[in-house]
Amino acid sequence: MALFRRLFYRKPPDRLLEISERVYVFDCCFSTDLLDEDEYRSYMTGIVAQLQDHYPDAAFMVFNFKEGDRRSQLSDVLSQYDMTVMDYPRQYEGCPLLPLEMIHHFLRSSESWLSLEGQQNVLLMHCERGGWSVLAFMLAALLLYRKQYSGEQKTLEMVYKQAPRELLHLLSPLNPQPSQLRYLQYISRRNIGSDRAPSDTPLRLDSIILRNLPLYDGGRGCRPVFRVYGQDPSSKASSRSSVLLFSTSKVQKNIRFYQQDECELIRINMNCRLQGDIVIECIHFEDDLVREEMIFRVMFHTAFVRSNILTLIRDEIDVLWDAKDQFSREFRAEVMFSNAQSVSSVVSTESLAVEDNNETESASAEEFFEAEEIFSNIIDGSEKIGSQSASPNSGYHHETDSADDSDHHAFEDCASD
Repeated sequence: MALFRRLFYRKPPDRLLEISERVYVFDCCFSTDLLDEDEYRSYMTGIVAQLQDHYPDAAFMVFNFKEGDRRSQLSDVLSQYDMTVMDYPRQYEGCPLLPLEMIHHFLRSSESWLSLEGQQNVLLMHCERGGWSVLAFMLAALLLYRKQYSGEQKTLEMVYKQAPRELLHLLSPLNPQPSQLRYLQYISRRNIGSDRAPSDTPLRLDSIILRNLPLYDGGRGCRPVFRVYGQDPSSKASSRSSVLLFSTSKVQKNIRFYQQDECELIRINMNCRLQGDIVIECIHFEDDLVREEMIFRVMFHTAFVRSNILTLIRDEIDVLWDAKDQFSREFRAEVMFSNAQSVSSVVSTESLAVEDNNETESASAEEFFEAEEIFSNIIDGSEKIGSQSASPNSGYHHETDSADDSDHHAFEDCASD
C-alpha cells in the first residue's frame, strides 16, 4: 500500500507541509522570522495560486490559532480568494491547549469538512507567532481522532519533529507536553461518534498534597503558592471565559516558608468549586514575596478525575525546560477532591488551614471566538466561502527549508505504519 501511494504521489505546493491527505500546514509556522506586510502578502498569494492549481475544484478552510480579537492579516489576504478563516485561541490561561469542548468542536468541524460527500475539500492550518505549540497539539489530536495514527506520545512527538526543536523551547518557557499528552488521552478515550463531552459534574478541590517538593533559596526550603484557574461553575454554561478561582496569596496574610525537612510532605488546604478545564500553577515566592519562580503547572478536565483524586508524578507536570532534574523521582502531587454538593454554589476561596480574609479577585476573563455557527452555515450548503476572522495583526514567521521533501516523506511513512 505504501508503494502504491508513492507511485501516485503528488508533490504538495511549495511552502506547505502535508500532514495527511488534504491537510496542510503553512511552513511559516515553523520559524520565528518575521515578514513585513508586503512579504507576507506575497508569501500567501503565492501559496494560494499553487493550491488553486493543485486542487482546481476544491474549497479551502483555514484554521488559524491567534491571540486577541483584532482581524488578522491572514484573513485580510485570504478574503479575496473566498477562503473561510476560522479563528481559535492559541492558549488557555498560559497553557498551549484549548478547552476540551473547543478541541472537540475543531475535530468535528475538520472531520465534517474533509468528509463532505462529492467534494474534495482542503484543510489548511496556520498559527500566528507564538502559536506553534497549540497548533502541534491540534494536529496530533486530529491524526488520533481520524485514526491515522495510534499512540498519543508517538503522535505528538512526530508532529513536533516537523519544526526545529529550538522553536518550542523559545516559544514556551515550560515544557507543555505532559498536559498536552493528558488531553490527547482524553480524546483517545472519547467515543468518536459522540457529540457531547463525558458527564461533567462539579467537584470541590479540598487540598493538594505535595511529596518531596524541590528546594529553593539555596536548598533551605520552599514557599509554595497555588493559583487555580477555570470557568466559574456558578456562571452560565455557555460562558467560555476563565477566572482565578483560588490563590494562596489572596487568602493568607502570611505565606509560610517550609524548611527542607518539611518539604517531604506538605498539605495545602483549599475549598473551591471546580468544573471543566482547570489550570493549576504551583509557584515559589522569594523572601520579598514579589519575585516568583514557577515550580510546575498542570491542566486537566474534571470529567476525567477518578475516585476524587488526581495523582501526578514528575513526568506528568509541566515544568521549566531545565528544571526537571530538580524534582526527585519520588515527587508526587496528589490533588484531592470531594463531592461539590458539600460546598456552596458560589465559588469560595476559603483556606481551610488559615483563618484569613476569604475575599478573592478574579482574573480578567478571556472571551473565546465562537466559530460553530459559521461552520454550520458552510456545511449546510454555502457555496461561497467568505473570510471570518478577528485577530491581532501580529508578526508572522517564515523559513525557506522547513517543509522539504524529506520531511514530508518522513511524516507520511510514519503515518502509514
